[in-house]
Amino acid sequence: MIDIKVINSVLGQLEEERGIPREKVMEAISVALATAYKKEYGKRGQIIRADFDINTGKTDFYQVKIVVDPADVIMEDDVEEEGETKVRFNPEHHMIIEDAKKIKKDVVVDEEIIFPLEAKDDFGRIAAQTAKQVIIQKIREAEKVSVFGEFGVKENTIITGTVQRIERGNVHLDMGRASGLIPYEEQIPGERYRQGEKIRALLTKVEENPRGVFLKLSRAHPTFLEKLFEQEVPEIVAGAVEIRAIAREAGSRSKVAVFSKDAHIDPVGSMVGQRGVRVSTVMSELGGEKIDIIEWSDDAKLFVADSLSPARVESVEVNLETNTATVEVAEDQQSLAIGKGGQNVRLAAKLTGFRIDIKSAKGAEGEENTEEVVEEK
Repeated sequence: MIDIKVINSVLGQLEEERGIPREKVMEAISVALATAYKKEYGKRGQIIRADFDINTGKTDFYQVKIVVDPADVIMEDDVEEEGETKVRFNPEHHMIIEDAKKIKKDVVVDEEIIFPLEAKDDFGRIAAQTAKQVIIQKIREAEKVSVFGEFGVKENTIITGTVQRIERGNVHLDMGRASGLIPYEEQIPGERYRQGEKIRALLTKVEENPRGVFLKLSRAHPTFLEKLFEQEVPEIVAGAVEIRAIAREAGSRSKVAVFSKDAHIDPVGSMVGQRGVRVSTVMSELGGEKIDIIEWSDDAKLFVADSLSPARVESVEVNLETNTATVEVAEDQQSLAIGKGGQNVRLAAKLTGFRIDIKSAKGAEGEENTEEVVEEK
C-alpha cells in the first residue's frame, strides 16, 4: 500500500523548502505509474495514462487511442510504397473514425478516445515503489538546481573548501553541498596540500553533471590575486582605488597596476598598507609570492618605465603602431630590469601590452621580451 500521509508530507516539504509545486510532482508520479503499468501489462504501441488520487492512494489507468482517417494511414493489407510518408495503422494506438463515431457521434480526426483499463491486484507494490523513485528523483533535481543557484552567483569569487584527496596531482575539495577540483595547472607551484586542510581558491566555473554540481577552482589565476586584494583593501571595495592590470607567474612574482579615482588617495600606498601589512597578508596567502605594485598611467612611456620596477629606467621610446617599447637603463640596472630568466621584463610586457627591448646606456642590447600581453583588464 502507498502511505498517503508520508507522500503528502514529502510533497508539502518539497513545495515549502525547495519550491517544487506539488502539482509537478503529482504529474511526474502519474507519468511514471503509466510507464510502469505499460511495462508490466501493456502492449507495443499503446498509449497509457494514469490518474493518481493523492487523497485515496488509488490509481486509475486508461488507454488512449487517436482517431484517424483511413486515407491518412497505411492499413494492414496495404502495400507500403517507396517514399511513403504515412503512418502505419496500429489498432493499439489508432482508431478508424467510423468506429470512433459508434462511441462518440461528433468525434473528429486526431481526437483522443479513452478506455478504462483493468486494475491489477499486485500493482499497489509497483505504484508505491514508482512513487518513491519519482519523489527521490525530484528531490535530487531540486537539490541540483538549488546548489547550482547557490554557487552560480559566486563565480569569480573566493570560496573555501576542505581537501578530500589528491589524485594525479589534482586536488579534490569538499565544498559542503558540492564537490570542487583544483587542477594541477591551476595550483601554485610548490604548494603542498594535506587531507582535511581548509584552503581558499577562486571559483572559475560551475558545471552540472549527472552526479550533481561540480566546481572548478584556481589558485594560480590572476583574478585570485585581485580578489585577495579586494578583501584586504577597503578602498577597492569603495571604488576609490581600481586594479587596472595584473601580470602573474603564480608562486614566483606578480605585477599589479592600480589607479586612484580620488586625487587625495595614493593607490600604491592603499594596496601596500601601513608597514606593508596589506600586501604582506596577500603574499602570505600565496606562499610568499613577490608582488610589485605600480601606479597605472595613460602615459605609455611612464607606464612602461614603472612596470620595470624595481629597476631604474633612463629613457623610454614607444611605437604605438607596433606596440613596441625600447627602454634604456644604466649598465648596473640592466640585469635587474631583465630579471632572472627574463621574468621582470616578461611580466612588464604582459602588464603593459608592449613588446619591450632593454638596452644599457652604453648601447649594448639586452634581452628582448618576445611574449605578447596575456592578461588584460
